[in-house]
Amino acid sequence: MEYEGFQEQEFTKTLKFDLWKKVFSYSKPYKYYLIGLFVVMLGVAVIDAVFPLMTRTAIDSYITPKNTDGLGRFALIYFVLVAVQSINVWLLIALAGKIDMWMCYDIRKQGFHKLQSLSFSYYDRTPIGWIMARMTSDSERLGDTFAWGFVDLVWGTTMMLSISVIMMVLNWKLALIVLVTVPLLVAVSGKFQTLILRSYRKVRKTNSKITGSFNEGIMGAKTTKTLVRENENLSEFQNLTTNMFRYSFSAAVQSSLYLPLVILIGSAGSALAVWFGGNGVIGGVLTYGTLVAFIAYTVRFFEPVQELARIFAEFQNAQASAERIFSLLDVQPEIQDSPEVKLKLKKFKQQHPEVVDLHTKVFSEIKGDIEFKQVSFSYAKGEQVLKDFNLTVPAGQTVAIVGETGSGKSTIVNLICRFYEPTRGEILIDGLDYRLRSIHWLQNNIGVMMQSPHLFSGTIKENILYGKLNATDQQVIQAAKLVNADNFINSLDQGYDTEVGEGGSLLSVGQKQLISFARAILADPRIFILDEATSSVDTETEKLIQEAVNAVLKDRTSFVIAHRLSTIKTADRILVLDKGIIIEDGSHHQLIQNRGYYYKLYTNQFMEEKETQLLYN
Repeated sequence: MEYEGFQEQEFTKTLKFDLWKKVFSYSKPYKYYLIGLFVVMLGVAVIDAVFPLMTRTAIDSYITPKNTDGLGRFALIYFVLVAVQSINVWLLIALAGKIDMWMCYDIRKQGFHKLQSLSFSYYDRTPIGWIMARMTSDSERLGDTFAWGFVDLVWGTTMMLSISVIMMVLNWKLALIVLVTVPLLVAVSGKFQTLILRSYRKVRKTNSKITGSFNEGIMGAKTTKTLVRENENLSEFQNLTTNMFRYSFSAAVQSSLYLPLVILIGSAGSALAVWFGGNGVIGGVLTYGTLVAFIAYTVRFFEPVQELARIFAEFQNAQASAERIFSLLDVQPEIQDSPEVKLKLKKFKQQHPEVVDLHTKVFSEIKGDIEFKQVSFSYAKGEQVLKDFNLTVPAGQTVAIVGETGSGKSTIVNLICRFYEPTRGEILIDGLDYRLRSIHWLQNNIGVMMQSPHLFSGTIKENILYGKLNATDQQVIQAAKLVNADNFINSLDQGYDTEVGEGGSLLSVGQKQLISFARAILADPRIFILDEATSSVDTETEKLIQEAVNAVLKDRTSFVIAHRLSTIKTADRILVLDKGIIIEDGSHHQLIQNRGYYYKLYTNQFMEEKETQLLYN
């Protein structure tokens, strides 16, 4: 399933040292563990390189001359080496495992923090599946490859260097003959590097789409059933998985060709050792033990090469994951505090380090006067929604906004909340451009009730507490009472400790709306936004919410977007929008008397409601 309008960044460079430098920075908090792991892997590699020398000594000193003098000491040394190697292996597993888990944790933690700070526009254009793939499979693959790849990289490199030195000391001529195959190995590796990386990039990209398809399939299961789209969805998903199979198969084939070539080159090195070394033994210039050691070293030399080849392939895969992770972590919020605001907060923090909530201390308390001055706005690559829009709302006034879909109702409240900022013009809060103060300061003073409220997994009490985490139980109950939610909460078996389920799935839409209203009230905001808050609830719940709204919105600046016009009759002011322009402005009584667009809209709705009542009564 393709993501319409979303173009994922393409990555073309073969190797990015800056990228791996970023990855390595995540290991800095665990540098002592990394240093310890490095030392352990050096020990593992050196001891592995010493074992063939022990075999050489056994053959030349004990087996060939049939001598047993000093055999006990030799056996003790061998036993000590085995014991030390066992401890090293245990340490490398423990240290690498910890680094792996900690790095995954840190990447996901930073990713989650980044997602909380990004602007709404980022979520408008970025699929959820893409984000989920970054924070799950990609971060796990990157952590695994870094930790265990580091282990094999240090071991393999040290092993190869140790073996090269020992072979040169034993017989430098034979060593050079064996090592002549290394340049060929480098050439083969360079050729396969580009092929494997390109394939794994396609794999990671397709994996994002599959994750997104899973997400859409789960979230839209009911819609799929009602529209009988199971077969069509299955066909679309099958196309994705077919692409995934093709790209994965291509990567596997390339890797499967690469590793046998490495083995073939390694076997050629072993054959050279046997041929020339055998002639040396026959000619008496090489001992039998040295030949055995050389053959063992030749095999062992290409064993780490094979491991490094595997690591190389995995690093190609991991780089594709790292590229996508950092494309998320490096993105900057489009809406953020100005440098002047950040500097002001920083200076205040330096002067008052004991203050926790800087924003309420640095900036004055909101009264609630709001003014739009020549505001123009358009969504990215979209038509202009507002043009030279002007509106003045005094503190404490309740303003209802009415209009057809696309008229700009939600845009106005999104701009007030600073989820987006004007393309041109100013929005003033208490006479000052709201960009002169922090986003946190503004949004901490705004309460929002959406058409589809979202509850987090947990209890009713915990969800209400999201409005003010340090609130007392009494304050939670008081907020619930203000919005007429206390009665239904107490009727539940566990009361305020009742689990709401994922997304509030264990409660009705009306119950979720009341809880979200209580959550918003607990924060005691000076500005309130109600965006179609009663359009999805039954008549009885709508009445409860309306009673709560009338009580709670008193003395607060509030904006109400409503589909049912009967719910906004008590508003101080009603704005009628048409394509971003205010075509009517006044109270319900005034607009009815004017007999304009609002009058027609209201009377039509009134007649429809009466007809519905007659049909069902």
